[in-house]
Amino acid sequence: MPKVVSPQALDRLAELIANHPDGIGVEALSQALDIPRRTLQRRLSTLAGQKRIFTEGEGRATKYRLAPILNATVAVQGVTAVESVGQVNAEVYVHTSPEGEEIKAYIRHPRQQRQPVSYKIEFLEQYHPNKTTYLPTPLRVQLHALGRSSAEQAPAGTFARDILHRLLIDLSWASSKLEGNTYSRLDTERLIEFGQAAEGKDALETQMILNHKAAIEYLVQGTEHAGVNPETIIALHAFLSDGLMPDPLTCGRIRNRPVDIGGSVYLPIAMPQRLEELFGIVMSMAAEIQDPFEQSFFLMVHLPYLQPFEDVNKRVSRLAANIPLIQYNLCPLSFIDVPQQAYVDAVLGVYELNRIELLRDVFVWAYERSCQQYVAVQQQLVPPDTFRLRYRNELAEAVRAIVRGGHPASETAIRASMPATVLLEDQPRFVALTLEEFKTLHAGNVIRFGLRPLEFVAWKEQGERS
Repeated sequence: MPKVVSPQALDRLAELIANHPDGIGVEALSQALDIPRRTLQRRLSTLAGQKRIFTEGEGRATKYRLAPILNATVAVQGVTAVESVGQVNAEVYVHTSPEGEEIKAYIRHPRQQRQPVSYKIEFLEQYHPNKTTYLPTPLRVQLHALGRSSAEQAPAGTFARDILHRLLIDLSWASSKLEGNTYSRLDTERLIEFGQAAEGKDALETQMILNHKAAIEYLVQGTEHAGVNPETIIALHAFLSDGLMPDPLTCGRIRNRPVDIGGSVYLPIAMPQRLEELFGIVMSMAAEIQDPFEQSFFLMVHLPYLQPFEDVNKRVSRLAANIPLIQYNLCPLSFIDVPQQAYVDAVLGVYELNRIELLRDVFVWAYERSCQQYVAVQQQLVPPDTFRLRYRNELAEAVRAIVRGGHPASETAIRASMPATVLLEDQPRFVALTLEEFKTLHAGNVIRFGLRPLEFVAWKEQGERS
């Protein structure tokens, strides 16, 4: 069964192929990377599926080449589809700011042409909670308008609990996909709903999905203890890394050994004592941030940059970014349809340049996309009007009486036509409800009140003449 292929391993392979413009064969690649042939073929297949490479020739003469350079962009509904020439299909990328394009251009250079860098404490020190902002005020206003839910005034976590079933599937699938997981959304739905693992998938892929499910449930169902604090982040790592770490003791623990970032020239901090201290500072600063979107984005920037755990840092940051959104009953960030390459480029921009603009582009695009996904779900969550249900027969009777009697839709006419079964204390609200119904009444929907379209048209014309 195929194994999970890490984005870093794919990046290394793509980088090696990029260094051979005329193409390179399997034997040469295998020798250069010193990995088993079957592993190499699996990675080549994944890159080909992502349209990042293509093949030339047949049999032993087969060579692999990097996809041609992208040369044109076409914006469609906020997404920039980057069209390429040659034998590959278009690469889909998020809408990118000029600053984001600069970062993307740098990161797309071969690794050998990028300047090696280490962790820079200045990047963190330059940020002052509630004074420094990665998200400008107009952008935060826009995000608040997009993310507002019907549960705005309800207890923390209400909206996320209302849409939990959909969120479990979307976020588990999309976040795992960004790590190279090949589960489809339908496969993910079957696994989460029925515990049915997809055929032909590696057990690690299945575990990754189930880990996301457990971590999301922890955040949504335990809002009283799941907050922007070190304990929650460590708990998220314990959930997300369960069964996926070479050493089980590293699950839910700050790392005590150096790590490398595959495909990057960034070298994270290595000293365990300093790492733990900086982790506490990052979380303390994050907790001070008042705006939930700024807080969310800060976590997406600084948790991966610090690399507090041996692995699974980006997954932790993506779920951590949802903590303030869940607490404020805002639309969650599911990362649905986020292009993997755009996300990888953006994170590398933070690692190697300490620049957040491309990741901000990804964050905003991803949030807009998430909100679009949940608009229909949110509409379905609007509770039925129990008052209207209670008086639906009286409402229909009053509307019929006014239309057939040729009366104007006024408070006086409604009170005159109001059935005796409407309680005295409910009468003002009944009048208001009936007036609202008349505002949306037309020939196509009058049948709801037992009227014929011609009756309504005649009443309407009479009102226009008078």
